[in-house]
Amino acid sequence: MPTLPTADPYVPDHGDPSWRATHYDLALDYDVVGNRLGGTATIEAVAVDDLTRVVLDLAGLDAAKVTVGGRPPQRYAKRHHRLVVTLREPVTAGTAFRMVVKYAGKPAPLVVKHQGDAGWEELADGAIVAGQPHGAPTWFPCNDRPDDKASYRIAVTAPAGYTVVSNGRLGSRTRHGSAETWVYVQPEPMSTYLATVQIGRYELRAMEAGVPMTAALPADCDPGFTEAFGRQPDMMAAFVRMFGPYPFGSYAVVVTDDDLEIPLESQGLSTFGRNFLDGDWEHVRLVAHELAHQWFGNAVTVRRWKDIWLHEGFACYAEWLWSEAAGEETADAHARRHHERLQELPQDLLLGDPGPELMFDDRVYKRGALTLHALRREIGDDAFFTLLREWVRRFSGGSVETADFATLARLVTGVDHADLFDRWVYAEELPALG
Repeated sequence: MPTLPTADPYVPDHGDPSWRATHYDLALDYDVVGNRLGGTATIEAVAVDDLTRVVLDLAGLDAAKVTVGGRPPQRYAKRHHRLVVTLREPVTAGTAFRMVVKYAGKPAPLVVKHQGDAGWEELADGAIVAGQPHGAPTWFPCNDRPDDKASYRIAVTAPAGYTVVSNGRLGSRTRHGSAETWVYVQPEPMSTYLATVQIGRYELRAMEAGVPMTAALPADCDPGFTEAFGRQPDMMAAFVRMFGPYPFGSYAVVVTDDDLEIPLESQGLSTFGRNFLDGDWEHVRLVAHELAHQWFGNAVTVRRWKDIWLHEGFACYAEWLWSEAAGEETADAHARRHHERLQELPQDLLLGDPGPELMFDDRVYKRGALTLHALRREIGDDAFFTLLREWVRRFSGGSVETADFATLARLVTGVDHADLFDRWVYAEELPALG
């Protein structure tokens, strides 16, 4: 039996490099009480190589019908959490084609070694999707790799009385009998792991900001919501000054009625549990962290997971930058405190390739942030923030790796900072901060 492709060794048995998606149109119908999901996915795609088969990621759900170019394929079959479609006629490299997959089942998180579980998950009264890094296939067939970015239209039909929040701008909301269909449009390119659906008994609140901003939350969330999120518009304004224009059309925050262990990152929205609703710094910093991911992780996305510090280190440093901008502790004070803590931990992490076991280790977050702080100290504030804004401007909508950031730093400053990146990113021993 032929081996199925793997696009990234950090998440084995996911992604097919031989084709890429350009647009997903998802029509979903969700039964909250029975936790049953039915869907039709229309996928616009382009062949990268000559194709005789297409491998999709689809976990825990069954495909009922597949067409390619409007016709049934030669055959299709599930292999573990992959859907293998054998084409009736080959598709040559560079050719656009369309696949339609009708599917259904009871969605559940997918467990992957080292990363735990991710995906569609029932709440006490609703559902969430935690996509990073491998959860997308639990609710739609896709090419699940971080460098495959496409536009989306996501239509979700749920029982009336529930609010549905997804990526992008709400295009329409239509009541029909005892159900309601919510249609969201995400025109900017998005990686599969950043696609999400959040369903619950939420009320929608507009927040005053220079960017359209919405909160979806249980009705009884005050005053905790104000304590935790009251300065989010100020964060947005500060980050726009530091990082450049907000890269998407809107931003939303979902607060679930359930407690969550950690917030959930998605493109154009973030999800928090009720347990994050207070003004404690450990919670407010995460509001800043998830907002910063819209620039670093969502607009500019790693090509391979080994460079995850380009997401998490940047978002962590944004926490310290917000603290500084808000008149609280300076970024330098945060950096020195965390540097001392890292010195006491094992020196066995390679920031530029931590391995799947350590890709979400807190040392990746903190050492990544310290790398940026060391660079800021070396080149000065003017050049540093010019570099961040140019990073987003140049690579928004695309995929990057550490070498791209090092090259851009050299172009912006006129100086090669290879020694700094060698010490902070490509050596295990923690350098002195200076």
